[in-house]
Formats: sequence, C-alpha cells, structure tokens
Amino acid sequence: MRAFKTLFRTELKLSLRGMDMVIFALCMPLAVVVVLGAVFGGRPAFEGAGYTFLEQSFGAVSAIAICAGGVMGLPLVIADYRGKKILKRFQVTPTSPATLLFVQVAIYALYALASLALVFGAATLLFGMRFMGSAAAFGGAYLLVMVSMFSIGVLVGGLARDYRSAGMLASLLYFPMLVFSGATLPYEVMPPIMQRIADAMPLTQGIKLLKAASLGLPAEGALLPAAVMAALALVCGGVALRKFRWE
Repeated sequence: MRAFKTLFRTELKLSLRGMDMVIFALCMPLAVVVVLGAVFGGRPAFEGAGYTFLEQSFGAVSAIAICAGGVMGLPLVIADYRGKKILKRFQVTPTSPATLLFVQVAIYALYALASLALVFGAATLLFGMRFMGSAAAFGGAYLLVMVSMFSIGVLVGGLARDYRSAGMLASLLYFPMLVFSGATLPYEVMPPIMQRIADAMPLTQGIKLLKAASLGLPAEGALLPAAVMAALALVCGGVALRKFRWE
C-alpha cells in the first residue's frame, strides 16, 4: 500500500505537469457544457419532452473524460513505459509492474471523477440543470463505462509494439468516438445514417446507458447498452491480461 501511494503521488504530479489530461479530461468537458448551456439554455430536448437539451446531453458530456483517459491516456503511458524499459525495471524491485498499471488506472479514474464533478456543478449552478435519475444507477453506469473504456486502453497499450503504434491505434479509436459517439456532437442532431454508424462505436452504447440513468428512463432501454459495456470489459480485459507485454 505504501508503494502504491508513493507511486500514485509521483505519477499524478507527472501527469499534471504534462497538462494533456487537464486539457482533454477537465477543460474540454467543461467547455462543452458551457457551450451547450449558452446555445440551448433551458430549451426542451424535443417538443413535449420533460427535460432540457442540456439535461439530455449530461450523460454524453460526462463520458468525455472517460474516453480521453481510457482510450488515449492509458495506451500511451503504458507503451511509453514499456519502450523506456520502466516496466522491465520494476520486475526486479519489490513493486510489481502490475502496481504501476493500477496506479495509472487510478489516476485516470480520478480525472474522470473530477471531470464529472465539474460538469455537474457547472450544469446545475450556471444553467439550472436537473438530475432526474437515480444517483446510484448513474454511479453504477458510470463505473461500468469507465471499466469498459479503460479495458480498451489497457488492451491497446498492452499489445502495441511501441509508443508510435500505440499512438496511432489510440487516435484511430479516440477521435472518431469523441466526435461521432455523441460525446461532443449530440447524437440526437445527427442524421440517421450517421446515427447508424455511431451505434457501432462502443462509447455510443455507454453514453446511451449514462443518458438513461441520468434521465431516469425505463431500465429496459438500458439493458442492451449495459450488456455491450459488460461484454466489452470482459473481452478486452481478458485479452489484455493474457497477451500483455511487459517488455
């Protein structure tokens, strides 16, 4: 536990100095909330809806930090540490390489939770957003989406040969999901053909799950997205554990 705490403090300081996650996981979601609130205000999501456009978009915006940390941040840092032989060096110390991975996961989870608090605070205080669902249901959905996206990151970072290939793979996954899954461009305003493409992206299903939980929609509509997220976590996590390259 002492080794974990020491590593956590050190790695968190390094991450904050880099500023990448501060920008993409904290500032970007906050900016999206401000833009949506300023443009749409308290406008209903659609005619006759009992919730506003911003309330409908809250689940999507809250997933931006998860995507940034899990799909982009984790693969790059894992591949970088492998390329610099840092993981190999940890194998001859009392601290295992797995501890370093758990530290990274904890750091990106902290970013995601901090982003969620900022997004919720800005949406409620600045634009009067109402949270209409169950906090417990949303928390469970948020955790499931986080585990799923992080499992993708560990898989990409664990199998990539070097930092460059990890960056290419992460970019191919991250940017399409960021733009077309509904995290930044609202899913509801996309044309039907774009929605069908977006439905094939894992994060889209996660966002549907978060929306259902935040709006208090019937659980039946969240069963498929929840199953997709759980299956993704099991498959990617299982492959990552079996095929992970420490050096």
